[in-house]
Amino acid sequence: MDDMGVSIVFPAFNEAENIGTSIRRAVSVMECLERDFEVIVVDDGSSDPTRLIVDEVAAEDVRVRCIRHPRNRGYGAALKTGILAARKELIFFTDADLQFDLGEIDRLLRHSDRYDIIAGYRARRSDHLGRRANAWAWGRLVGLLFDLEVRDIDCAFKVFHRRVFDRVPITSVGAFVNSEILIRARAEGFSLKQLPVAHYPRVAGTQTGANPRVILKAFSELHRLHGELRQLSLAESPPSDAPSRESH
Repeated sequence: MDDMGVSIVFPAFNEAENIGTSIRRAVSVMECLERDFEVIVVDDGSSDPTRLIVDEVAAEDVRVRCIRHPRNRGYGAALKTGILAARKELIFFTDADLQFDLGEIDRLLRHSDRYDIIAGYRARRSDHLGRRANAWAWGRLVGLLFDLEVRDIDCAFKVFHRRVFDRVPITSVGAFVNSEILIRARAEGFSLKQLPVAHYPRVAGTQTGANPRVILKAFSELHRLHGELRQLSLAESPPSDAPSRESH
């Protein structure tokens, strides 16, 4: 359904060098697609001029708005803020670091009439070997623990129908948020389509995903969700000494 509006969510932390270009590119793409849209930037307590740049753009375009966290709360918290603020039927999120081609959103949107979630995966990841190895190991771990088959779980290029977030809570404040959303969405029975997307090197700003505190937080949130779902599974399972329902 091409008439569905799209909320574009950019979580951003110290992205002053990239955010203006990201917003302009998003606006240009959506205008070319002739889609109803809005752009939401969640400034997660940046110490650089990220918010000032967004405010300047928003002052000239009512389709753009900025929500600011007074302190840095984490990627997951910023993403949740943007999702909860979204007003359109389709919610798309990506990073503000220009490592994805926003023009490829059209390929995802074409499947929105048949799937609840359309997730991009990086066809060829433009990161150094160590980061790619860590991402592979993380994906394998999440897949094994939660029986989830997703090619690139942390790829920040995804489209969701609003109904997904009406039923899927977000509790992660850190980098585990992508995994949590897909794990909970699978448990709710939502359909998923995966598509390859291009990935480019970051040319400005600083990545924070390899920060030890970010990594430790992700493992902590993984452990918490795994425990939560295990408890739910045990609560829903009949006791081993329950009487058989077979008739005699």
